[in-house]
Amino acid sequence: MSTPVLTFFNNKGGVGKTSLVYHLSWMFAEMGKRVLACDLDPQANLTAAFLDESQLEELWIEGEITTPNTIYRCIQPLTAVGDLKTPDLRSIVPNLALLPGDLALSGFEDQLSGEWPQSLGSSNLYRPFRLLTAFWQVAQLGAAQHHADLIVVDVGPNLGAINRSALIASDRVIVPLGADLFSLQGLRNLGPTLRRWRSDWEKRLGNWSKPEFHLPAGKMEPIGYVVQQHGVRLSRPVKAYDRWVNRIPAEYRTSILEQPAPWTELLTREDPHCLATLKHFRSLVPMGQEAHKPIFHLTVADGAIGNHALAVKEAYSDFHTLAGKILQRIKSGR
Repeated sequence: MSTPVLTFFNNKGGVGKTSLVYHLSWMFAEMGKRVLACDLDPQANLTAAFLDESQLEELWIEGEITTPNTIYRCIQPLTAVGDLKTPDLRSIVPNLALLPGDLALSGFEDQLSGEWPQSLGSSNLYRPFRLLTAFWQVAQLGAAQHHADLIVVDVGPNLGAINRSALIASDRVIVPLGADLFSLQGLRNLGPTLRRWRSDWEKRLGNWSKPEFHLPAGKMEPIGYVVQQHGVRLSRPVKAYDRWVNRIPAEYRTSILEQPAPWTELLTREDPHCLATLKHFRSLVPMGQEAHKPIFHLTVADGAIGNHALAVKEAYSDFHTLAGKILQRIKSGR
């Protein structure tokens, strides 16, 4: 039985996606789940969030290129005549492990693009499917090694071949959003793309009637969205943000779910598809980056005193509530 894969995806950048994946990975682990965080963004920002500079240097510069210590080095043998390698995971805390990203991953894009039409061919389907499902295969190997309950995936903000293979590997998808025009436009692009990828993958699964290894179902089921980095004044969103935030529920329904828009304007706080509206916690972010820990784990020694200490408690509460809601939706199949 495979480990469920939860991917955070938006083709619009700058919405705090990587930060969300990072903090929720920690919080899931805090709540007793064994989590494998997988970095499939060629920019490798999630890896940089988990590891300090000396660890990154050891990983990317000083490490042996034949050691499967990044996602790219695990799949690299496929580009020649070899096969996938079981990943060397980075243990963060007992319940949380990282499958590190790699800037070299961007070089895999062309091969994934080339194999996509080949998977609809009439012969030699082993190699196309092995390449197209490489991310899922390696993540599942890592999950088995870590005894993970959940794989959490960060991807880049685009609609390219790498992200298509990442979404093929995904059971469920959460859409991080900003409160702006660009996020609304991103939803309009994202919904049709997810449906097309899902449909195209179903055709390919049907084309290989007797696969020689396990394949992902490619459900990529949207389970909700998270609005991030909204401006706050006196605990209420700034009016400039309200204009866009309150248009998200209708756009999510029509673009992502292909459902009719509500008859009346539905606020995000009333929308069952809105998992959370998270504020930025601006003053805590640089502290967390400096300490290489989630903002809700910051202490006095990290500089979290006075109002910062109160913000740490608020951040813990917000992420705990969000993580609990996500786990419930995964469990219920919503």
